Amino acid sequence: MRGSEFAELKAFVAVVERQSFARAAEHLGMSPSALSQTIRQLESRIGSRLLNRTTRSVAPSASGEQLYHRLAPLFREMDVAVAEASEAAGQMSGTLRINTLGIGARTIIAPRLARFHQAHPDVVLDIVVDDALADIVTGRFDAGIRVGGQLEKDMVAIRLTPDMNMVAVASPDYLARHGTPKSPADLHQHACINWRLQMEGRHYRWEFKKREQSIEVAVDGPVVTNHADIGIAAALNGLGIAYHFEQDGVGELLAQGRLAQVLADWSITRPGLFLYYPNRRHRPALLSAFIDCLLDRSPFDQP
Repeated sequence: MRGSEFAELKAFVAVVERQSFARAAEHLGMSPSALSQTIRQLESRIGSRLLNRTTRSVAPSASGEQLYHRLAPLFREMDVAVAEASEAAGQMSGTLRINTLGIGARTIIAPRLARFHQAHPDVVLDIVVDDALADIVTGRFDAGIRVGGQLEKDMVAIRLTPDMNMVAVASPDYLARHGTPKSPADLHQHACINWRLQMEGRHYRWEFKKREQSIEVAVDGPVVTNHADIGIAAALNGLGIAYHFEQDGVGELLAQGRLAQVLADWSITRPGLFLYYPNRRHRPALLSAFIDCLLDRSPFDQP
């Protein structure tokens, strides 16, 4: 295979995985126009349209999907081989793609970015913040960070935090205008900030427990989001009641009096944050180094 043909295939895989010419071009270190020309050359050489483009999105055609599924494992194996060669030479380089909840980005990753970069200056961290339930395998991520109960059973999971408290909160102004719910059933008479778990539209049913009684409530309100910052902002501005992790900045807002907790005796505790990745025989050194950093441990410590 000629070098230009390999570059075309690599460019095609990058566009499919990032679902964007702009993001793929940035990853490859080339201009979007040059990337578009490379893809056109590949399609011309193969004699088939591989990508369906609109002004807002790009997705593989049927032929492109088939080609991608054949190529992706090959490129992944090449990346592993290069990483192993770098490890053998005592170097650490490459790109590590992480998909994480916002709370994981804010409380776990962000405080440790500088330390990781200082230790591994040749490693690029490609971090996607996504509060929906993304599929890290389909999205070609090396690992993800999620709440423990949301993990697929075929994943290797490493705990990053203790269990976390869920708290229903609203602004004092909202409660003064609409009253305070006394039981989860009362939420049907209140505006609530809805939480979208998946992009196809499934909403989170709020879970509550008091002694041996458990209940799930489907709520309605003026805002639906898959990002915690939006939900908390909506509650702060008096739009309704929100349901979030206390450890995600909500505890500080409660202490400041900007939010007030409701249904405290019904609150539940959820498993903490876990880093997870596909169950493979070999864990890349880049990922091991990242895990060591998130756990504040030396790479020489035993896991």
